[in-house]
Amino acid sequence: MKVLLLGAKNPQTVRIIDIIRENQGRAPGCPERMEFLGFIDNDSSKKGTDFHGYRVFGGFEVLDDFSGDDVHIVNTITGATDIRYETTREVVRRGFPLANLIYPTVDLRMARVGVGNYIQEAVQIQAEVSIGDNSSIHMGALIGHESKIGNSTFIAHAVSISGVVEIGDGVLIGTNSTILPHIKIGNWATIGAGAVVTKDVPDYAIVVGNPAKIVKYNEEKYADGEVFESYLDA
Repeated sequence: MKVLLLGAKNPQTVRIIDIIRENQGRAPGCPERMEFLGFIDNDSSKKGTDFHGYRVFGGFEVLDDFSGDDVHIVNTITGATDIRYETTREVVRRGFPLANLIYPTVDLRMARVGVGNYIQEAVQIQAEVSIGDNSSIHMGALIGHESKIGNSTFIAHAVSISGVVEIGDGVLIGTNSTILPHIKIGNWATIGAGAVVTKDVPDYAIVVGNPAKIVKYNEEKYADGEVFESYLDA
């Protein structure tokens, strides 16, 4: 499998792909052979540069150069779930399949994981967790048993999600946040860093504090974070 990575920003991504290359065939959710071609980034100043040993080919304008060559895309953009959603939707619209980038030691037994997900080191995913498509989970996050993570969601490092929690599409969960058991978090909600969520969070809400309270709402740009259907109506 040939892989292009979307977003040349975080050097940790390069370390992860190097570790995966060293452990081919043992990376959960990945095929035995992944050939990492380099990066796509819409920042024109990065075009033609070297990002920690990998070439930045350019932005979306160069994607046609890779059409028909069985190239898969992994989106490494985090911090803004609407941008992650929009950019992945565009590469899918152009006919590129998605691949997962998952740290080799992450245990996915008795878990269900979609495609286009980026999961960093020391993430703990317990039994019967399900993760949709195009989401990213950063280092040291804990996803409790039977929890459900939606599409195009970003979970920052050291987040603790208790058991039987339901996270919607496009959700951003900030560093060191805690989600108590059986909580439901609606689509495109934002959980502030360090927040302790003790009750359900509605769609588009922004919550902060301990216990977390709604301070305002995100713009209602999208109904969901599904990248394989919604682009058809764009």
